[in-house]
Amino acid sequence: MDERSLLFHIGPVWFDGTVILMTLLTCVIVFAVVFICTRNLQMKPRGKQNFIEWVIDFIRGVVSSQLPKKEVGNYDFYAFALFLFIFVANEIGLMTKIVIHDDLTLWKSPTADPVVTLGLAFMVILLTHLFGVKKMGTKEYFVNSYLRPVGIVLPIKLLEEFTNVITLGLRLYGNIFAGEVLLGLIVSMVNSLGWLSLPLAVPLEMIWIGFSLFIGAIQAYVFVILAMVFLGNKIEEE
Repeated sequence: MDERSLLFHIGPVWFDGTVILMTLLTCVIVFAVVFICTRNLQMKPRGKQNFIEWVIDFIRGVVSSQLPKKEVGNYDFYAFALFLFIFVANEIGLMTKIVIHDDLTLWKSPTADPVVTLGLAFMVILLTHLFGVKKMGTKEYFVNSYLRPVGIVLPIKLLEEFTNVITLGLRLYGNIFAGEVLLGLIVSMVNSLGWLSLPLAVPLEMIWIGFSLFIGAIQAYVFVILAMVFLGNKIEEE
């Protein structure tokens, strides 16, 4: 099945409307979850407040495992927002899919597009540089990041900046895209074989959806872990 996205252009620049709509929907879902869970906060949490506090504590644990204790409070909500966005973006296209005539896709995971995941990876790496410069100053940051322990490592460390973007982005893209492809293949099997394939296709679909949701959560966790590792390399002295 050769899927197409909803494309449009502004002047000579073309945009993927499906990805833009799903990214906006992801942002709305994340905002709604945080807004609902943080209304009427109480000293003794319960219900939805328990959930959001558990997520925050989990992310703080991730951050504290990679950054000095004194820096955790500066970056925990950055990691929290990053994790929630990627988690929702991963799962949103693995639970359902909308494809209309001519294989036009209207619903998919934004992170099943390499432009989105590479864009996220580029943003993460760029922010590590900005945070490093903010903490150390431009000169000390450059020396600490690229000339220590010895200046000869400069070419390798410069190359590493590009490879970090590529590996971080493509790892996330590959896992989510593969999950959607397999779900699409199962649906194609039903379409080609008819109702006789339902006894096999339905359990297979449920199992794969469950596995894909697990993988989506793991990939959000891995992305945040690596983002904190890269950040720790930039804000700690070599």
